[in-house]
Amino acid sequence: MPEFIQRSLMPASAEELFAWHALPGAFERLLPPWEQIEIRKPTRSLANGDRAELVIHIGPFRQRMIAEHHALADGIGFQDIQIVGPFAKWEHTHCMTPADSSNTASWLEDRIQYDVPLGTIGRVTLGRIIQTSIERTFAYRHRITAADLAAHQTARAKQGTRSMNILVTGSTGLVGSAVVSFLTTGGHRVVRLVRGTARGPDEVEWNPQAGTIDAAKLEGIDAVVHLAGENIATGRWSAAKKARIRDSRVNGTRLLSEALAKLSHKPRVLVGASAIGYYGDRGESVMTETSPSGLNFLCNVCRDWEAATEPARVAGIRVVNLRIGVVLTPRGGALEKMLLPFKLCAGGVVGSGRQFWSWITLDDVVGAIHHGITHDELAGPVNAVSPEPATNRDFTKTLGRVLGRPTIAPLPAFVVKLLMGEMGEELLLASTRVVPNRLQETGYQFRYPTLDGALRHLLGR
Repeated sequence: MPEFIQRSLMPASAEELFAWHALPGAFERLLPPWEQIEIRKPTRSLANGDRAELVIHIGPFRQRMIAEHHALADGIGFQDIQIVGPFAKWEHTHCMTPADSSNTASWLEDRIQYDVPLGTIGRVTLGRIIQTSIERTFAYRHRITAADLAAHQTARAKQGTRSMNILVTGSTGLVGSAVVSFLTTGGHRVVRLVRGTARGPDEVEWNPQAGTIDAAKLEGIDAVVHLAGENIATGRWSAAKKARIRDSRVNGTRLLSEALAKLSHKPRVLVGASAIGYYGDRGESVMTETSPSGLNFLCNVCRDWEAATEPARVAGIRVVNLRIGVVLTPRGGALEKMLLPFKLCAGGVVGSGRQFWSWITLDDVVGAIHHGITHDELAGPVNAVSPEPATNRDFTKTLGRVLGRPTIAPLPAFVVKLLMGEMGEELLLASTRVVPNRLQETGYQFRYPTLDGALRHLLGR
């Protein structure tokens, strides 16, 4: 019967490492972004008998999996045993042991005993595929665990051990959901600002269109992460769509900022999303936080979006306007849309290929938000992009190389304009070469500063 073992040194004691796995959001943090896995019922604890339920998507097929937790009798850790699922057997033991007498580091060992379905036929036809998949998954899991623990350790050393009450808007979105999982595994309490009826003490109602917010429940919030806004990359930009893009950002930000400004106990910091669309199409010129805004639609939206945080700033709240670049993750956004055609050998340069795409991994967006919360010296505009922007041609070649596919199917500029109109011109054909001066000046260490390393991490390659 096959057995897999992954063992890595972690920057935390065995007890802290175990506690991290038990926190809300830990399982979500460990899900590889290239896997299509839906959490149907998240685990609530690591107590004996507690269960997690998943749905695994394999092409058009769906497979339900239920795993039951069991404590280890002879050490710190726990075991997951498959009750229902795709494997003939799956027993996953997580073991944490001290690395030395200082109790500041520990070994994380994941040991899996498993058997593939269909007996001998399954072992012959699926054995190597499944083994490779497990290897990719646990290499990813250990990277994330070590990096997250280190980030939280650094923040605690800078600010002390105090956990925070953090308000998050847009918490179900691509970035917001990752932010919530990261913050909760850092021991922070996350309060979600939601449309509709609040379901419990960790949700607060607001309605940006109606201009209403339950401000009384914002008292006691230490920090705010504001990410809500209409998706700019779906559908053509009709007049109505452009109005929703602008109003959802500007009106919602102003409503929130005014409510925060009036609180008796104001939060220390508001980290609000903006975008590198602020700069517009600037060719090969390098954009820093001091560069002027452009003049097109997204430039105007970003300018007004950032200005809408002014009531909070005037009230003494430290405001960080995070100008986010092209966010890379196979779970959504540009990379998700590119993967299928590239895998089918139908990927290629867009337009001239000379336009700069200033990108950032989802992990580093989350890291930049956390950095903005915990670093008091950071305020005003902050570029959330990798240190190495790439031209579209370089991006195309790198993605093709990581996937092992040729990139011989270009997408001419006139086709982009025909199919996508103004949205295609501003999102795909515009050249915006941005560098993260303020993040680097304040000591932020990028997890994935190079495009090749970023794509290999995100795609498990």
